[in-house]
Amino acid sequence: MIAPNVRPNVVGIDTAARQVTQQGQPIQQPSVSFRDVLFSKHAALRLDSRDIKLSDDQITRLGTAIGKAQEKGIRDSLILMDDVALVVNIRSRTVITAMNRQDNVFSNIDGAVIV
Repeated sequence: MIAPNVRPNVVGIDTAARQVTQQGQPIQQPSVSFRDVLFSKHAALRLDSRDIKLSDDQITRLGTAIGKAQEKGIRDSLILMDDVALVVNIRSRTVITAMNRQDNVFSNIDGAVIV
């Protein structure tokens, strides 16, 4: 199982340094942060189980795509990037789920961005 404080890197999902309180206890967070993009626990599990690895460049492109969707007023977007499809809540900048692009049915979205 993936720890709640992880971030994608060039080799996939990897554990990151944990944030701690002054008492030395780990801060529990419902999502995973990397730059300005968050990954829900579900999305982190999907990335790992489907062996999807996002590079730093892809994360940067994803952040840019989220910004474009936000400018257009999209709330929940399908973002197609290379061979990956990501469903993202734009307001919270959170990836909800991730899959290989050959999956072709996507629901609960009101816009799409292709990068």
